Amino acid sequence: MKRVIITVSGKVQGVCFRRFSQQQALTLGLTGYAKNNDNGKVSILLQGGGDAVDKFVAWVETGVPQARVDDLLIEDDEADDIYLDFSIL
Repeated sequence: MKRVIITVSGKVQGVCFRRFSQQQALTLGLTGYAKNNDNGKVSILLQGGGDAVDKFVAWVETGVPQARVDDLLIEDDEADDIYLDFSIL
């Protein structure tokens, strides 16, 4: 299982970015969450198969039609929490 935290910068709040992220994650069989940060960025925690996580990362680089992704920070996460679904926080 692969687990990463992605921090997305750009025009990513107020454009349904978290909801589209949830749909994409569920389509790929991933669990975790997406949340807005106070600094205007979106954080996404993903866990699941390595290929599925890689596909999600490729998708998030372009995001949703109304969004503009300027930068991605992808960090491996070693926490032990287990998520059974993908939530919007």
